[in-house]
Amino acid sequence: MNKKDLNELRKNFSGASDLFTLNHVVSAFVDAEKNIKCVKSNAFHNIPSEESDCYMDTLRRVLAGTLGKGLLEYEFPNEAYTENGAQYVLYEALTCKLDDESSVNVMLDQIVKNMDYISTYAILIGHCTYTVFNKTKNDEINPYDSVEYSFLVTAICPVEVRIDGLIYNEDDNAIEKKSAYDRIVSEIPTDGFLYPTFTGRGPDVNHVLYSVRKPKEVNASIVENVLGCKFVCTANQEKESFHTLLEDVVADELSYTVITDVNEKLKSIAEEYKNDADLPSVDDIQMRDILLDSGVSEEKAEKVQNLYREITREKPLSVCNITENKTTLATEGITIQIAKDATNKVRTQYINGRRCLLIDLDEPQIKVNGMNVTLQEMPDILADDTEEELQDEMQA
Repeated sequence: MNKKDLNELRKNFSGASDLFTLNHVVSAFVDAEKNIKCVKSNAFHNIPSEESDCYMDTLRRVLAGTLGKGLLEYEFPNEAYTENGAQYVLYEALTCKLDDESSVNVMLDQIVKNMDYISTYAILIGHCTYTVFNKTKNDEINPYDSVEYSFLVTAICPVEVRIDGLIYNEDDNAIEKKSAYDRIVSEIPTDGFLYPTFTGRGPDVNHVLYSVRKPKEVNASIVENVLGCKFVCTANQEKESFHTLLEDVVADELSYTVITDVNEKLKSIAEEYKNDADLPSVDDIQMRDILLDSGVSEEKAEKVQNLYREITREKPLSVCNITENKTTLATEGITIQIAKDATNKVRTQYINGRRCLLIDLDEPQIKVNGMNVTLQEMPDILADDTEEELQDEMQA
């Protein structure tokens, strides 16, 4: 599933689209002891509008996020389609369009028994249909040639227990303590998945798209135990592996300039291929050349190349996962964030035997704790000046 396929599906995942239909919805509440307390199954058109809007919004959010970060595609292993295997369970629920109680209960059990979750939660499952019009040889939509893409979208939503203190009781016209509990199902799922994936403008029953709200908090139990897939590195783990590789191998050659140059070259690759359907990645040869062009010695660049090839043997790192939108400088007690277009305004330099961080300012105004400050004109300070000479210059 690539960016083009994802964007097409997102665009049409709406009640306003004539090509999209949310057919059936199943909801279930699960307590902290993994007990399914209730299950509700309805045709979507029978659900009151105030509820149906919530279902639509929540299920749509499963497709939010960025491919490779919050949206991770996995291929089912062969054993996943054996009876009661994860793919088999999902396919049975898809085939019955969530209208068979037995198949639905098996799918719910597959999620509840195999997923680790820290609180009570709700499971929302929607059976959807998207009408896909095929294209002519000229890449134009053919209004007389269409197929239906049927899919399941599942959202895992935390349930917040609220115990309010004082409330206004309108019936008694009094302020009093609330005694009842509210269990609010969040409309923003923490996790979810789409099955089958929408690949090449059609269904791919051998792949599933896992969705996580916070890419740094991937729930591996969903990937491995619920979906039965082999867990691979997350976006955050890819970045950490890349950073560790540079720190361990390039080591004493790492500098502000090298790091920012590498990042700029990676962002240039991302920009060059931003309109491509597939996410750009970097192979070992490209990585070596990027390091060489950024000032790293040939010996260390080639060593990085060899180790990078071993680390990424199965799958090269995605450019979007190892680039930074902001550059952060940190030392004890000080943290500075530098926007992507301002890295060339910062430099390091020795002045009077001390290591200094210099920031070039285009204007004399800066903000300190939100307040405007104008920097006064000062005499130029040369790197080879002594402290006494600088004091004499400033006094003069």
